[in-house]
Amino acid sequence: MNPDSLSASPLGRAAPGSTHYDPTLLFPIARAETRAGLDLPQAAYGADIWNAYELSWLNGKGKPVVAIGRFTVPMDSACLIESKSLKLYLNSYNEERFEYADIVRQRLHTDLSRVCGKPVHIEILSVRPAFELSCTPLRGTSIDDQDLAFEAVQAPCPDSLVLSDPAPFVRENLVSELLKSNCPVTGQPDWASLLIRYAGPRIDHAGLLRYIVSLRRHQEFHELCVEKIYGEIMQRCAPEELLVYARYTRRGGLDINPWRANFQPTDIGQARTLRQ
Repeated sequence: MNPDSLSASPLGRAAPGSTHYDPTLLFPIARAETRAGLDLPQAAYGADIWNAYELSWLNGKGKPVVAIGRFTVPMDSACLIESKSLKLYLNSYNEERFEYADIVRQRLHTDLSRVCGKPVHIEILSVRPAFELSCTPLRGTSIDDQDLAFEAVQAPCPDSLVLSDPAPFVRENLVSELLKSNCPVTGQPDWASLLIRYAGPRIDHAGLLRYIVSLRRHQEFHELCVEKIYGEIMQRCAPEELLVYARYTRRGGLDINPWRANFQPTDIGQARTLRQ
């Protein structure tokens, strides 16, 4: 991606925001531009699930309302939203009065859908029931306890993705807590729990873990990092079914949880992990 395309965004520089509702704060990033160098198989299904833990406004009497927002952005939308601009936009609601939560939901839907280029599904969740939800790990077999030696690498190593020997047909849900990538603008680390659900010839677990760890110095946005993992597993291991789902730790009151698959899952799961 051309770094000049982000020169007008608030990412990596001081940005005061606004004390009044201001949808112009949202900064779109064209997905086509981010995917330009990704010559890999693309998923047929997927979305980016944003959780906003610092959503607030005033009711008709001026009393603060706090809530959690969940915004599901289709993976085939023309644009994704730069995360700091979304935080500034959400902050612009803080001192505005809205009689009903549904008015806020409708404004969020209108603004985010306009910027992304496709309808964005909006949920506003009460914090009281949400506080009662316990965190839970991604469901699957952890591959992190393997006693392996790792060498420091500067770039991802897709050559590590190989089939086991022998490679019988299996269905597996594999989980790793060791995914780390870095913001391509600020260089700050992005941490995530990763679920890989597949059906096909058995993937070598050691090679898969080596590949995940090799992303440790990779610089990419959350969404494209998941697309890269999906594409390289598909290209190297050719499973019949594949779903890649990353739940990233929150930054600035936001977490981003992209998933990509070649089938439509019945339930992607919204449970927060312990690090979220």
